[in-house]
Amino acid sequence: MLERNLVDSSPTERDLPIRPRRLRRSQSVRRLVRESRLSADMLVYPIFVATGRGVEHPIEAMPGQRRLSADLAEEAASSAFRAGVPAVLLFGSPRYKDDAATDASADDGAVQEAIRRIKRSTPEVVVFTDVCVCAYTDHGHCGIVSSGEIDNDASLDVMVGVALSHARAGADFVAPSDMMDGRVGAIREALDDNGFEQVGIMSYAAKYASAFYGPFREAADSTPQFGDRSTYQMDPPNVREALREIELDIDEGADIVMVKPALAYLDVIAAARAEFNAPIAAYNVSGEYSMVKAAAQRGWIDEQRAVDEALTAIVRAGADIVITYWAPEVAARLGGSPAR
Repeated sequence: MLERNLVDSSPTERDLPIRPRRLRRSQSVRRLVRESRLSADMLVYPIFVATGRGVEHPIEAMPGQRRLSADLAEEAASSAFRAGVPAVLLFGSPRYKDDAATDASADDGAVQEAIRRIKRSTPEVVVFTDVCVCAYTDHGHCGIVSSGEIDNDASLDVMVGVALSHARAGADFVAPSDMMDGRVGAIREALDDNGFEQVGIMSYAAKYASAFYGPFREAADSTPQFGDRSTYQMDPPNVREALREIELDIDEGADIVMVKPALAYLDVIAAARAEFNAPIAAYNVSGEYSMVKAAAQRGWIDEQRAVDEALTAIVRAGADIVITYWAPEVAARLGGSPAR
């Protein structure tokens, strides 16, 4: 009797009405029932544009990434597009720095030349351009400094000038990342007044004062020469403030809003997705990239699996657009195609 009871209670003979593992039995089944799907269509590839010709400088803190002159940036954008990446985000380097970021709005600047080259060679590529001046100012801050403070309203005029120079060169979207109050509205008004109604704005709406930007500052040579950026970038503990910033930017005319960084702020992405219908971008930033690269180089993690997991998490949180330095290789692996 005891033997029979033991047999009857064995796992193979239990009457389980629901077996969730049926939906995990094979890779094909798992693919069919996935709730969140990472696609090449949602990727944006950041490119650092340097001055000169034939320039290719490896970025030590970001293995695999380089600063490229406009001619090579054109090739990188076209190559990424052939891999299935629909868009790029351009960051520039100046010929000279000053306290007014003069070179940032020059029509013959590195970013402006890269825009023209990319749109001539591969017009289907969606070109986003970072509108900020931290790499162009001699003090490394994202706005104009007056009496040791960041002058919000004086900075708006500079951002407008940069955005207009990018629009004249052929940018599809300008992406203000300075976090000055009112910059989206000022740029939208200037674009419309100058005949650029079709140029969109992707706003860095919730950009946090994060430790994860360290490698980027080497890439862009944009480390502040005094203080930090906590008076204009967001305080990391705040979520409600992020929703307020996003709402303000949408009201001012932003077409796409961004949360930056991505992985440490998945809850902010999710809160924004629940609150707003606008497209949400998330930036998988340099520190997030470099940590995975460093661990993978030591053999501590599987880079491909870690990348896919991290980017899927960003999508699962609610992002429609993922900005990532892994975009070309991920798109190629996902079978992205510009012809679709």
